[in-house]
Amino acid sequence: MLEIGTIQNLTVVKKVDFGVYLAEPGEEDKRVLLPARQVPPQTSVGDQIEVFLYKDSSDRLISTTARPKLLLGEVVELTVAQTAKMGAFLEWGLEKDLFLPFKEQTRKVKEGDRFPVALYVDKSGRLCATMKVYHYLRTDSPYHKDDRVSGCLYEISRQFGAFVAVDNQYSALIPPKEMYGELKVGDHVEARVVRVHEDGKLDLSVREKAYLQIETDAEKVMKLIDSFDGVLPFTDKASPEVIRRELAMSKNEFKRAVGNLLKNGRIEITEKAIRRI
Repeated sequence: MLEIGTIQNLTVVKKVDFGVYLAEPGEEDKRVLLPARQVPPQTSVGDQIEVFLYKDSSDRLISTTARPKLLLGEVVELTVAQTAKMGAFLEWGLEKDLFLPFKEQTRKVKEGDRFPVALYVDKSGRLCATMKVYHYLRTDSPYHKDDRVSGCLYEISRQFGAFVAVDNQYSALIPPKEMYGELKVGDHVEARVVRVHEDGKLDLSVREKAYLQIETDAEKVMKLIDSFDGVLPFTDKASPEVIRRELAMSKNEFKRAVGNLLKNGRIEITEKAIRRI
């Protein structure tokens, strides 16, 4: 069966001036054109050729010997070639760019943006891309708790957190409590596995374990103190919102970092400020 969006080995069943027609053995009535410029030299009827099937600009089924960057069932990072009112077009290794409909975007995109997408066949039988790759990702990763992983953010939800495609294959999430700094779709992150769910999905953190993170956080606090000329105008009693805004830390992490600095004699705490010593 000729299946759009896949690589297939097909047999040459007819040669014409503008190319060759390919089909599966015994299904010569269901054939697809391979344009002449794509036909390997000395090709004869009966030869097999590996091709990718898609639809051309006139919505006709056609084949190519070029291999695109994305096939059905895969998740791959692609770059926006241009945008339009109805969506965007992505570079994927073929002459005809891949259409990303506006409704399949998890955020507004612009030319040059790069992010993970999956391939699907729309209601008209055409190949399109989607940024909503959650259901295309696998849950059989080889990773365990405390393993280090890398991945790309493909969607951010205030309720659930930041969704990550680990290795462009595996389903992962950075829960809200583990989200620090400014994260956006398309960002690459290095993270630590904090939980492997029974269904195989991963929970991640972009921060180290508390005892390893303290030194890093302490230096971050010192840099902020220095930016205020050595006197930070709030203490560890400040609201969580102020601390997260200024340092992208939780209140507990800030208190641990301040405690570390105090223990090492690097700061003093007054009623309303923290001062460098």
